[in-house]
Amino acid sequence: MYRLDLSSRRLMMRPTRIRRLAGALLALALLTTAPVQARTLHFAADTGSPQPLTIYGVVDPPQVRPLLTDFHRRNPDIAIDYHNLETLALHARVLQERDAPRADVVMSPAMPWQYQLANEGLSATVDSPAAAAWPGWARWRQELFGFTFEPIVMVYRRDLAERMTPPESHADLLNLLQQKPDQLNRRVVTYDPRRSGAGYTYAIEDARISARYWDLVEALGNTHSALETTTGAMLDGLSDGRYWIGYNLIGSYVQDYVADHPELVMVVPKDYALVLQRLVMMSRDAPHPASAQRFVDYLLSEPAQRLLATQTTLGAVHPAVDGAGTAADLRGRLGEAIRPVQIGPGLLATLDTLKRQTLLEQWQQAFDNRSTYADGPLADPSPLPPAHQE
Repeated sequence: MYRLDLSSRRLMMRPTRIRRLAGALLALALLTTAPVQARTLHFAADTGSPQPLTIYGVVDPPQVRPLLTDFHRRNPDIAIDYHNLETLALHARVLQERDAPRADVVMSPAMPWQYQLANEGLSATVDSPAAAAWPGWARWRQELFGFTFEPIVMVYRRDLAERMTPPESHADLLNLLQQKPDQLNRRVVTYDPRRSGAGYTYAIEDARISARYWDLVEALGNTHSALETTTGAMLDGLSDGRYWIGYNLIGSYVQDYVADHPELVMVVPKDYALVLQRLVMMSRDAPHPASAQRFVDYLLSEPAQRLLATQTTLGAVHPAVDGAGTAADLRGRLGEAIRPVQIGPGLLATLDTLKRQTLLEQWQQAFDNRSTYADGPLADPSPLPPAHQE
């Protein structure tokens, strides 16, 4: 049987190719984000000898402000400049500045692209007890750290229960699509993996985990499911009634939205739940390495993680932090169904042109209800390790 080769071999790129890629990414970023300026948060130092800290991040100001405020309170001598960028623009800027970095710290939810930066030697080792003690499944070496815990979820309209039993798992969704195709025709929405990096990442992970993933894609196509490029667009369509069910939305965004839209319900799938993380790294040759290490250590600390769990929707990883909004809570409710995306060489498969083309061709065939040759999951799933292994 034909099976996609998404092996985790180390993929290297030559410096000249990286520079070309950086130029292309920067040009595309300027075209796609020109009307929007990077949002910047600044916290002035409270001492006469300020220690600068420049952060490039893809964390919206309402989510990152509590962290920066608390860090600044604990470190009043540090003057913070936080630049909130789009994912593509951040990646392009870091590549452009690789020989003379301006950012001390880089953090982004684009896991493959963050790993690529670290794999190319653009990250620095964080030599501290906090970094060494961070759970092995949530870091790569002592250079790249997953500091949030964000499940990928389903959303349905509350009034769906008047028509059918709402889905609680991927299996439930597949059964509904197969048993009620007429009722659900054009009423389900998900990411378009051809136009969305997030959607493509989820497609790879779903295909690795689920033996029935291609059946689900086929059923989505058979019911003419809508394809979007952002979680926001899906939520808007669900709220206004165009869609009844949303599949594979980013949970951290959904939580805030659902809190203000009682007509919607968020579901963490019971059979398995993909979990993404925002990855943080200290830049190689960071202009202010001492400030950078203090900030990374802070993100990995119990106080910062507790704040993430209680004052944001990003979720906490720290083993000592429990309760709602934590990895421990999800593990307690879902056990081995938790599927964090592994931080390692396998992430580079999403950046490999041939592998991307192969998977998308197979996805298109399934969505169009043409025969495919997939016969099960692409690789063994990667569940969250038991607490004693962390």
